Amino acid sequence: MKSSREIRRSFLDFFAKKDHAVVRSAPVIPAEDPTLLFTNAGMNQFKDVFLDKGSRPYRRAVDTQKCIRASGKHNDLEDVGRDTYHHTFFEMLGNWSFGDYYKKEAIVWAWELLTGVWKLPKERLYATVYKDDQESLDIWKAETDIDPSHVMKFGEEDNFWEMGETGPCGPCSEIHIDLTPDLSGKELVNAGNHRVIELWNLVFIQYDRKMDGSLDPLPKKHVDTGMGFERITAVLQGKHSNYDSDIFSPLFEAITGITGVTYKASLDDDRDIAMRVIADHARTLTFAITDGAVPSNEGRGYVLRRILRRAVRYARKLDWHQPMLYRLAGVIAGTMGEVFPELRKQQETVEKIIRSEEESFLVTLDRGIEIFGEITTALKASGAKVVQGEDAFRLYDTYGFPLDLTRLMASEEGLRVDEEGFEACMLEQKERARKDRREKQQIAGDEGEWLWLDDQAPSDFVGYETLACDARVIGVKQAGGKLQLVLDRTPFYAESGGQTGDKGSIEGERHRVEVVDTQKDGDVIIHVIGRVLDRRNGEEIDPSGIDFKRPVPVNASVDRDSREATERNHTATHLLHAALRKVLGEHVQQKGSLVGPERLRFDFSHFEKVTARELEAVEAEVNERIRETAELVKHVDVPYEEALEKGALAFFGDKYADRVRVVEVPGVSVELCGGTHVSNVGKIGLFKIVSESSIASGIRRIEAITGRAAEELLWGEYQELQQVRQLLKTGAEESLASRVQELLEERKALEKEVQDMRLSLLLDQALNRMDQAETVNGCRIFVMKQDDAGADTLRSLGQFLREKIGRGVGLLAGEENGKVTLVGFAGDEAISECGINAGELVKKAASKVQGGGGGKPGLATAGGRNPAGIPDAIKVFEEAVREKLQ
Repeated sequence: MKSSREIRRSFLDFFAKKDHAVVRSAPVIPAEDPTLLFTNAGMNQFKDVFLDKGSRPYRRAVDTQKCIRASGKHNDLEDVGRDTYHHTFFEMLGNWSFGDYYKKEAIVWAWELLTGVWKLPKERLYATVYKDDQESLDIWKAETDIDPSHVMKFGEEDNFWEMGETGPCGPCSEIHIDLTPDLSGKELVNAGNHRVIELWNLVFIQYDRKMDGSLDPLPKKHVDTGMGFERITAVLQGKHSNYDSDIFSPLFEAITGITGVTYKASLDDDRDIAMRVIADHARTLTFAITDGAVPSNEGRGYVLRRILRRAVRYARKLDWHQPMLYRLAGVIAGTMGEVFPELRKQQETVEKIIRSEEESFLVTLDRGIEIFGEITTALKASGAKVVQGEDAFRLYDTYGFPLDLTRLMASEEGLRVDEEGFEACMLEQKERARKDRREKQQIAGDEGEWLWLDDQAPSDFVGYETLACDARVIGVKQAGGKLQLVLDRTPFYAESGGQTGDKGSIEGERHRVEVVDTQKDGDVIIHVIGRVLDRRNGEEIDPSGIDFKRPVPVNASVDRDSREATERNHTATHLLHAALRKVLGEHVQQKGSLVGPERLRFDFSHFEKVTARELEAVEAEVNERIRETAELVKHVDVPYEEALEKGALAFFGDKYADRVRVVEVPGVSVELCGGTHVSNVGKIGLFKIVSESSIASGIRRIEAITGRAAEELLWGEYQELQQVRQLLKTGAEESLASRVQELLEERKALEKEVQDMRLSLLLDQALNRMDQAETVNGCRIFVMKQDDAGADTLRSLGQFLREKIGRGVGLLAGEENGKVTLVGFAGDEAISECGINAGELVKKAASKVQGGGGGKPGLATAGGRNPAGIPDAIKVFEEAVREKLQ
């Protein structure tokens, strides 16, 4: 029996001997195509060749491509684990011809490999061709020794491949294998039956589909083939399930080692289904995160989060309640790292990300399952069969349950989910968010109407080249005492891409206005005006007194200090992004930013808090790049594809025009960016991180300052440090931290000494009062209220008094900084002879101080938030004791 490693190698070697270049797999995260969530076919990395927009230095290629199908049109998620052959992650073996060989060679070589090299029985193989593709039909019958009756015609749905509604397309020929015991599977070809399955698809790209649906022949004809590696491995190893091959056996062994559950390869057993799901999903997560994806709440990140949470829930079928998926990443790296070395390189990072996600979901999973159980119990009691959309949305929004997880759990209970209702709740939430954003982004004075003094046209932005220019006022809006202006050309940068709008001034013949903000409405740049001054006397005037009748000539000037400070911060975000990817890993992606003159804010994907040492390394890396004083290279109006070739980062979900602006720090960073930047990174001067925090699951935020602001911060901290040295009389050669630590330890010791003395005084008072305590049926009832006494003091006092009270019960009540503490205690004799339980008594008393708690019969503590209720709490305690003793 061939191992999976040998099968993969023999496929590549077969075509390498036929002059094919062995090409590395593209990442499953298609950075060159941000419109695609995941690489889902071998042809993805050659899409530009098929579209005649790119070329390769070879005309024949072979590879094994990492693929993920878990969303959109190609989505196998729901079927994973329930049958023998569906996966969210799989390898696609493929060979290609770019305008070189065509149908004859593709068909003959496929047959040669399957029957000549791999020795598959010819009587079990079937070939399908497109109904109008006579050429392929003739080749199969004339050039191979396949049984002619095993060559079958099918229509467009099965045997015609198209990239999209328009573009390259063509007929395909598929090779199927009959796995029925008696070779009776002819009628099952293309019937979706696991007993006759497709092994290999040979696509012949020869047409260009036009908008009207017509087909034009392509000048060059291509071959694109794909064969599922997991499927062919199972067949060659004589297995009836892909999951029974040696590709998956190490994962099942690892899961058994973790959970103690043995895999039995049953299609019906819930635990076997769970193990298949876990094994498959672990592969998907490991490969996707290795290639730079990170679980999140949007785009491909949310697909990964759904997959992970689905697997975590399936682990409950194995009675496993701890993180497990991260432990499988090492197994995958060990078995597949030779072919995909990036798995071993990124293993530690992958394990950290997966474990962090597992731990996060486990916090809410149990409560979510409990809520789901309450929902289903109520439904069954009423005879209903549908989980309402509002309930599914609550599970999603509050407990992190993806819709497909709720759907799965509902199906296990014989229920279905009102998905339309769920989507309605989602839309309602998004509309609320959009409304909030619109309200926040609304420009003051937007309620007025625009007065156009000339034809409305896109604003001509000249602010990349200059900070001042002559212009004309062509649009005016006056409302509510506010003024907004539109110029035909302007140096003012309008807020976009995270960079705040410019400030400055606009001067006409008679008036000077202060620009306090610059915004954008489509192609129009809007200058938001603050004060309006009369140039003759400098006095502020009411903007409504200005009469606009025709275009007004003006001079527009940006505040240079503000712009340059903003540019320092913006370029610093690019250096910060590069430094984070270098220090933390290439999974880091920008998730948002705010760049102004005062500071910068940068949001990015990362799975855990950035440590102090990592922050230090990031900051040092940025400052090192600043000291290199590299000239920025700004590529203006570059074709999008050319920008990607330059290495510009592009992320899924971001919208890019056909032509873009690229900002490059040579050797450090290349990004698509329309903002303004320094001409040389040395002008940033200094970079200082001031905070790092979490703003959402898997999203971190760094705030930083640059230039003069950073210098002022450091100088201020230095001066404060010197003042502290003087106060502590510490010389420059002495460690200030050590001196402060000594003082803190001295203070702690003194505080303990004071606490001990106070406790001793309280104890003396309590013992004196205990002798005078009320006695009921031979049992003493002692209560004591002590102001400014916290929980630790009262608890220590209660422990000591419990040993002294004998046949008695007591309550200590105190308040410190608005927090109430009740400590109840009972002697051993009171417990055994009188049936006293201090825990129950304290719990009753706590209700009067808006609190709760309890404990053991001998000693119990409760807290509360209502100091005024202490007298009532004492009363309730005493009454409950008397009732117990009577």
